[in-house]
Order: sequence, then C-alpha cells, then structure tokens
Amino acid sequence: MIEDEKFIRGDVPMTKQEIRILTLAKAQIKSDSVVVDVGAGTGSISIEAALLAPNGKIFAVERKPDAIELIKRNVEKFSVDNVEIICAEAPKGLEILPEIDAAIIGGSGGKLEKILDILYAKLKSGGHIVINAITIQTAATALAYFRGHHIKYDAFQVQITRLKKIRAHDMNQVLNPVWIITGEKL
Repeated sequence: MIEDEKFIRGDVPMTKQEIRILTLAKAQIKSDSVVVDVGAGTGSISIEAALLAPNGKIFAVERKPDAIELIKRNVEKFSVDNVEIICAEAPKGLEILPEIDAAIIGGSGGKLEKILDILYAKLKSGGHIVINAITIQTAATALAYFRGHHIKYDAFQVQITRLKKIRAHDMNQVLNPVWIITGEKL
C-alpha cells in the first residue's frame, strides 16, 4: 500500500492509507476486476485498485476539475495505465460503464440512491459496493438503501489515531471516523 505522502494532493480530500486498505479489502478486487471509484478525489483509491487489478480496468469518476487534474498527475506518477478518468457529477457518467466487479463510493454529492441504482444494476453477481461515509446521513442512506433492496450488507466504523512527533514526545493525531458499508450482489 502506498503511503499518503507519496500522492500529489493539493487541496483535494484524500482517503487515508488505513481506510484505503480496509476499503480495498472489502471490495475484494482481483487481478482482472473492473472497478468504479465514484468521488475519486486525488485518485488514491483508483491507483491502489489499478495496482491490485493490473489486468482489469478502473474508472475514476470525479466532478471537480482540480481533482481531475490531480488524478491525472497521480496516474502518471504511479505509471498505471488501466485507469480511465470520467469527468462527470455522478450519477451522470455512470451509464456508460460496462459490467463491474466492484464499486467504491467516496463521495456522492447527495445523490447516493440514484448512484446506487445504476451501480447495482451494473454490478456482477458476487460483486461488492463499498461506501465510505463520513456523515451519519450518508451512512443512514446507504443502510436504508441496502435494507430496502434486500441487499446483503455489512457495516463498521473505523477511528484511526496516528502518532505525531512533537519534539521529544509523541502526540495522538485523530483522523475523522469513517463508516465502511459494504453491499454484496448475490
């Protein structure tokens, strides 16, 4: 897994390394997987997924022009050639996707249900949708959607605390808690 500091970041939000590890594990990406990363931000998840699926295809969906530029720069920096960037505000842009093995949602712009409708229809049997929710409203929407559509799901919240060196001492540096919610298409 790539350390956070190695990504070109700018002012665009980025999924931290520990959360990427858990998210990618829940997505169950294989070497030939087709994956979509909605709300791709800096492209950190897209790039890690591309490295896990060298014979697959990763679609990074992002609406912000400055983030699109960062994704391009990070794709070039890490020399991954299996990432296709889609500049669109989801759910727009998702209709052109092929069948997918996994979907990761890091941002939905308040349109989570519409995004899930399209992604679930494109998801292969046995595939996974992983939602990283930092607000309780997003987590509640995701859980209600999975329950309402009789989708097998799992959810847990993660709180990461790192040590930060301050002169001769180590201090706790707390990162935002994240709900990781996974739905599986049976």
